[in-house]
Amino acid sequence: MNYNFRKATFGEIPKIWSIIQQAILRRKNDGSRQWQDGYPNESVLQSDVEKGTGYVLTEDELIVGYAAVLFNDEPAYHELKGKWLTDGDFVVVHRLAVADSHAGKGLAQKMMLFIEDVGKLNNIFSVKVDTNFDNLPMLRIFEKLGYIYCGEVTFRGGTRKAFEKNLIKI
Repeated sequence: MNYNFRKATFGEIPKIWSIIQQAILRRKNDGSRQWQDGYPNESVLQSDVEKGTGYVLTEDELIVGYAAVLFNDEPAYHELKGKWLTDGDFVVVHRLAVADSHAGKGLAQKMMLFIEDVGKLNNIFSVKVDTNFDNLPMLRIFEKLGYIYCGEVTFRGGTRKAFEKNLIKI
């Protein structure tokens, strides 16, 4: 398969929203409380694309995944209950989702690796992420890719597990 990870366009928002809706339902069916409060929504995706932080994973020309990739931009991370591995610049990953048609194929992990590459291309060697305590698929991906648990952050009144990966090999 030929996969590409690139910035999303405004015309792709309906397809991205469909993928996010599928992921919201998957989280619900898995018994997770993540994304069950009206977030994310289409206006959040619109904002991602406007800011240039929305990215799609394509298989040939088909959009099969989405993630928001930000640089040094997550206020909640300043209030971490715990300790980050690094203090410098960092990449933030939010709203990572894979289409139902491609779930279970390792594409969320592939997107995380693409995101690490985006960081390196921008001379940023830290990726900070968070997820709900009950999002077992993402927790497994973080473990598999070597992300280190650093503590907890609070979003929209809920506590989430925070992780970091230092991309510089020591």
